[in-house]
Amino acid sequence: MPLKKDFLWGGAVAANQCEGAYLEDGKGLSLVDLLPAGKERWEALMEPKKALTTTYSHYPSHESIDFYHRYKEDIKLFAEMGFKVFRLSISWPRIFPNGDETEPNEQGLAFYDNVFDECAKYGIEPLVTINHFDTPLGLVKDYGGWRNRKLIDFYVKFAETVLHRYKGKVKYWLTFNEINMILHIPFFGAGLILEDGENHDQVKYQAAHYQLVASSLATKIAKEVDPQIQIGCMLAAGEIYPYTCHPNDMLKAVKENQSQYFFIDVQSRGYYPSYAERLFKELGVSLEMEEGDRDILKRHTVDFISFSYYSSRLTSADPEVNNAQKSGNAIMTLRNPHLDATDWGWQIDPIGLRVTMNQLWDRYQKPLFIVENGMGAVDELNENNTVDDDYRIEYMRDHLEQMIEAVEDGVELMGYTSWGCIDLVSAGSGEMKKRYGFIYVDRDNEGRGTNERYKKKSFNWYKQVIESNGEKL
Repeated sequence: MPLKKDFLWGGAVAANQCEGAYLEDGKGLSLVDLLPAGKERWEALMEPKKALTTTYSHYPSHESIDFYHRYKEDIKLFAEMGFKVFRLSISWPRIFPNGDETEPNEQGLAFYDNVFDECAKYGIEPLVTINHFDTPLGLVKDYGGWRNRKLIDFYVKFAETVLHRYKGKVKYWLTFNEINMILHIPFFGAGLILEDGENHDQVKYQAAHYQLVASSLATKIAKEVDPQIQIGCMLAAGEIYPYTCHPNDMLKAVKENQSQYFFIDVQSRGYYPSYAERLFKELGVSLEMEEGDRDILKRHTVDFISFSYYSSRLTSADPEVNNAQKSGNAIMTLRNPHLDATDWGWQIDPIGLRVTMNQLWDRYQKPLFIVENGMGAVDELNENNTVDDDYRIEYMRDHLEQMIEAVEDGVELMGYTSWGCIDLVSAGSGEMKKRYGFIYVDRDNEGRGTNERYKKKSFNWYKQVIESNGEKL
């Protein structure tokens, strides 16, 4: 088998989608704590001013699946599957409730100490995302989110605190989750509330610059804390195909792929790519930089490239054709007639994973880490208290086969963590019925249920995959 013996198999979650306990033990509000479920959630994400002033009937993050109180039970189940690594995030407002405090919340820090100790008990390596879509609400209200350069200092304070606190407990870190999502859902990605009449591209790319500087500074601190720490960036990935073989479609696909790689070009190579000059000119963007910013970016690049992959995308240079675009993982795409789709319209393209891996490896020549991949589906708990989720097994088998093919192609891959290894709240829709996990959680879209955990059929299948290091799919 091409996978190395120490390949990191595991699963992934995010604090704001699983922890609950949204105001417990000194935690402050995050921007996600204002978001409702269902159709209202998407409206709130696109019109965050509405979310700030509207009282909704249900806020999924407030209780979620209560990982905060049930983490021991959940980690034990992960260990039973054979996890080598568990990807999770640290809730920023659980450590700095408003985001701008001078001293951290000790109760919040102690919670993650306990989680990491529980992982260590089973020999599971934590892979920790410093900021996963949960900017403290106080930083949004008081400073305007990442449009304000002061957030670099607040983020660096947060990163420095957790990197020092968990020295020796956490070896693998990510600076920002899906950093390119700032272009598609700016409230999620950077706590941005865009105003009418301003150049939205200017605001988004300026905020992105601040995040890129902050990411490099966190990388610098990590290496000072412990040179053995491995720190990576994280991209919402998925190759963008041309709609036809017309040269204009091909050029459009190249440009759109550049727009997603833009962030990783900076984090991995240490400088703004050459195409950025023309891009900024066409968008009317003029970045404000302080002296030393470019040097910080250049000197503190990431060790590895992590990414999420759910589907490929499709684009056309013909505006009339592109009018038929629909949302796919928050990024607009045309429907590919050669692909099936999930119940939520996300196109299923296992070969696209292999394509994406080859493109990332050829571009950066740094180790890759698949930190999100999975299938959201409606699961039904049967009379035996399990879910016959053969559709999920098929989806994952097909993707893992292509992952292994990419390694055979020469791609260096550190590991694979399936998204939502336990059912959790959907980031985009706020639903519970959109389930990804190997473990069913008795919770519905309105927050009703016992929160009891049940193993799905895929649980034992993934256990077998890990035991065989990918030989038995």
